[in-house]
Amino acid sequence: MSLPTGPVGPPLDRLLAKSARDGRPPETLVEHLWATLRAAEALCARTGRITAAEGPLNGVFRQAVALAALCHDAGKIPGGFQDMVCGRAKTWGERHEVLSLGFLSPLIADPALLEWVALGVVTHHRPLHDDEARGIQRLYGNDEVTDLRERFDRITPGAPTALLEWLRATAAESSLPVGTGDAAPFAENDLYALSRELLGKVLNHWVREDAAPGEGLAAVLLQGAVTAADRLSSAHGDLHSHQPIGEGFRERLEHGFAARGRTPREHQLRAADHSGHLLLRAPTGSGKTEAALLWAARQVRDIAEDTGGVPRLYYTLPYLASINAMTERLGDLLGDHEVVGVAHSRAASHHLATAITPEDGHTARAGAAARAVARAEATRLFRETVRVGTPYQLLRSALAGPENAGVLLDSCNSVFVLDELHAYDSQRLGYVLAMAGLWKDLGGRVAVLSATLPDALADAVGEALGEPPHLIDCPDIGLPHRHRVRIRAHHLTDAPAVEEIGERLRAGEAVLVVANNVAHAIDLFGTLAPLAIEANDDDPDAATLLHSRFRRGDRGAIEKRVRERFGTGLAPRRGGLLVATQVVEVSLDVDFEVLFTSAAPLEAMLQRFGRVNRVAARPPADVIVHEPAWTKRRGKQDAARGEEVFADGVYEREPVTLGLDILRDHDGKPADEAEATRWLNRVYASDWGNHWREQVKEQRDSFASSFLRFHRPFDDRSGLAERFDELFDGTEAILDTDREAYGEALVSAHRRAGRLLADDLLIPLPHWAGPTAGWDRRLKVRVVQGDYDERLGLTAVHTRGTESAYQPGEVL
Repeated sequence: MSLPTGPVGPPLDRLLAKSARDGRPPETLVEHLWATLRAAEALCARTGRITAAEGPLNGVFRQAVALAALCHDAGKIPGGFQDMVCGRAKTWGERHEVLSLGFLSPLIADPALLEWVALGVVTHHRPLHDDEARGIQRLYGNDEVTDLRERFDRITPGAPTALLEWLRATAAESSLPVGTGDAAPFAENDLYALSRELLGKVLNHWVREDAAPGEGLAAVLLQGAVTAADRLSSAHGDLHSHQPIGEGFRERLEHGFAARGRTPREHQLRAADHSGHLLLRAPTGSGKTEAALLWAARQVRDIAEDTGGVPRLYYTLPYLASINAMTERLGDLLGDHEVVGVAHSRAASHHLATAITPEDGHTARAGAAARAVARAEATRLFRETVRVGTPYQLLRSALAGPENAGVLLDSCNSVFVLDELHAYDSQRLGYVLAMAGLWKDLGGRVAVLSATLPDALADAVGEALGEPPHLIDCPDIGLPHRHRVRIRAHHLTDAPAVEEIGERLRAGEAVLVVANNVAHAIDLFGTLAPLAIEANDDDPDAATLLHSRFRRGDRGAIEKRVRERFGTGLAPRRGGLLVATQVVEVSLDVDFEVLFTSAAPLEAMLQRFGRVNRVAARPPADVIVHEPAWTKRRGKQDAARGEEVFADGVYEREPVTLGLDILRDHDGKPADEAEATRWLNRVYASDWGNHWREQVKEQRDSFASSFLRFHRPFDDRSGLAERFDELFDGTEAILDTDREAYGEALVSAHRRAGRLLADDLLIPLPHWAGPTAGWDRRLKVRVVQGDYDERLGLTAVHTRGTESAYQPGEVL
């Protein structure tokens, strides 16, 4: 790597920042500081002008980021750190970022800029304040100069002055606001005294006082820029500097339409021409995704012109399988799968699944795992300008801190497409809407897409954004009716339902059965699978069960088998059975001939309907809705009304009964999808709907108040990560009987690649099941004792010698 001041001689050429790893030689301190400065400049150039940050920093945000990146590791000069990085000692025990502060005062004359740069330097690894002895304040807040001298000892004579000279020359060459005179030699005590003085100012401002409005947000963005630049340079990564869904995208898409004898539809053209936030209401098969991308291309152009940056596009969906499918679709559309990042918690698993085949041997799998980890890591370093993921991954940026502040920075001046944003979960919706309000304040544009978008949700989105988004309703494009509603008064598991399903199976049809909980799904599969197999010439693949309690690897194989048998557009059509829970609602591109389902909220019901007669290639298909069982749900109790009951122990009673009443009015009639919005508006105009509106607002305001005001941005928030996991991801564990296989997989490939291969054995569990799982300290994984079958999944969990099997009242 060429350095701006030419060859670097002693003592700087002997000071290291990074040890040798992954086949790379050791990296000198000045090489790493130079690379981090370049990474910071690339990040800032791609992000563009951030109004929310430039205001509090009086227009010097980019300079503060660059100077903090340049100086962030200057404190790695003590002998203790050099011993560690050279392998002469296992640990050091001190925080280099504190000593880095000592180089700033001789470098930066502007007092305001100096304190911002100091903040970026000292927060790039640790919180300033926490309740344990890991925050900077607890570690160094009471130290005097003599204490710092003792802790940061054995500094090579002349090293501080030589490094300061190099920092000044490098900053000047990069046109950063520092003095141009020669650095006067300063003794080690001067370095300690300057560190102590500047640390005291930072702690007084950011620990002992609340941040002023807007100041805390700017500070987190500064932290995010420095941490992201540091990680990018440490990984020797690079950034995409082009947005493929931007200038010229509309012309390319329209050319592709013309080549297939098509022209853009009215709602797609209206979306392409609109500048600003958007609500798009369009049924399945109407080209909703293309409309969203055309809208996004316009926003990318507008934001780029306004900020000078390269806007990122986030396309979010609620389920992993639908995210993976969209990733492949965008890669095909853009002609390059490498430009699309997968931004969810199992991104590496997605890349691994697309890179291997069942015939691959151990060596091939290990190599594919290493490549998959590299792809996922590139996305974590914000490499791609197109990302597909869940909205909940983006919510984690609200935790700020060194782990998450970079996500918040990357969301500045970005474009967000929220596809199938569900209305009926008021808590999650409230959180997402609070975040959407912040994205808008950070220069972003937001679109919400849905085939079923009630007016209440449209109003909630407008309130969160502070302005009503432009609404585009897809006009009637002459889509034929796909479904005919049938209502049954008995439960899905009752004998009459089983007999009716059996008749359809014996007739050779492709039958989808959707239960509201795992217990019902397993019971139904046990009864119906033999009928389906017998009706299909004893083919064991004719009957499949899909729910959320399978090992990752088993579930991937199940979904692949389901797509190969029941995928949309397959010919000739094959009969068979899929019994599933809500995981099938928007996760698989499948096409069945008939649906039997337990009643759920109307949005969920409409999604389930969409898995049947998907492209209206046949006359209206029966979607048969059964009365749910009204049972208790774990942990849900209302003091005023006593113990609440839920539909099959899962869904609130009121929205289910409201939706069921509407469907009863259409019993035996074709379901007109143009009526779906009016149906939903009836639900949300009820007393329950009014309560829902209040709940959404309450959850939105609560999340904004707790996480998005950033009045104490550098207090430790790592403990809140577990709450996020409980709300959005639950937890995962392996079976006790899989310990040996998990351990073997860990060592079958290098480091994270081995853990990725081992993760195929993880089973998702609801957060309440976490206490039933032990922790294996050697394997670093939760472990449960339970009953598991590759076709049935996890059927029971045992705790202290007792059995805690899934019951109808358990959530999915």
